[in-house]
Amino acid sequence: MLFMRKTTALPSAEEALPGRATPIPTASAHFVNGRKLLPPYSEGLARAVFGLGCFWGAERKFWELGDGIYVTAVGYAGGHTPHPTYEEVCSGRTGHTEVVLLVFDPKKIPYERLLKTFWENHNPTQGMRQGNDVGTQYRSAIYTFDDAQRKAADAAKAMYQKALAAKGLGTITTEVVPSGEFYFAEDYHQH
Repeated sequence: MLFMRKTTALPSAEEALPGRATPIPTASAHFVNGRKLLPPYSEGLARAVFGLGCFWGAERKFWELGDGIYVTAVGYAGGHTPHPTYEEVCSGRTGHTEVVLLVFDPKKIPYERLLKTFWENHNPTQGMRQGNDVGTQYRSAIYTFDDAQRKAADAAKAMYQKALAAKGLGTITTEVVPSGEFYFAEDYHQH
């Protein structure tokens, strides 16, 4: 029953599962475009990490953006447990959320376009859930890699909150924080 509960409270670092010192096995190439999944990536490419519910549907929204997206991968971020498994993340005892890693060419697709896709493809007002998917791993999150991403994410959040408020809708619960470690999900999760 450990992995079946649906908690909406994030664990502290002391409460989190211990994880492991080495990465779990994952795919080496993207299933759709065949590009290399694991770093290092080519010079001039940038990274973005978004959590917007179940990572499978979210990943598809980003890879469909086209030419500026080099590769996408699903994984876990925002928590305490090193190299977690899917089952551990689903337990709510890692602090991680399901996320999509995007490696993109900012000369072909600006970060602001990625933010638009993020905001318009989930409900950022639901807290620790997306629809019927309940738990900390489904929370809305933007993990930024530099000040420019942070400023763009904060500006977009304010703009979308203003639009939601004008329609009498809820308050955005999306966390916008600096990116910590991204942990690749198991290869059977990689599309």
